[in-house]
Amino acid sequence: MDIIFLNDLRIETTIGIYEWERRIRQTVTLDIEMATDAARAAASDRIEDALDYKAITKRIIDFVSGSEFRLVETLADRVAALVREEFAVPWVRLRLNKRYAIRGATDVGVIVERGERAK
Repeated sequence: MDIIFLNDLRIETTIGIYEWERRIRQTVTLDIEMATDAARAAASDRIEDALDYKAITKRIIDFVSGSEFRLVETLADRVAALVREEFAVPWVRLRLNKRYAIRGATDVGVIVERGERAK
């Protein structure tokens, strides 16, 4: 198994449980690892044989920026499902960070892992 990764993707969205959070946009940061078999793409040197991380990124940005979830857990789960279902990714590990959500802490968030990781 090979892994395509995307780190520090920052997207503004509506996220939170408090009424004041429902009225503003906040930035969430995503780090994503996606399983793939890069051998075919490496051999052909063609994007058609690769996991198109630009297309995945655009889709995630569209989805997250238009979402209005209350919990980071829900948003992370939905993004992981989107990547797996729409791009045929067998395994994804996603870290969603809602910076400064807790006083005194820089980083707060969740890490979800979905699918089966090939050996």
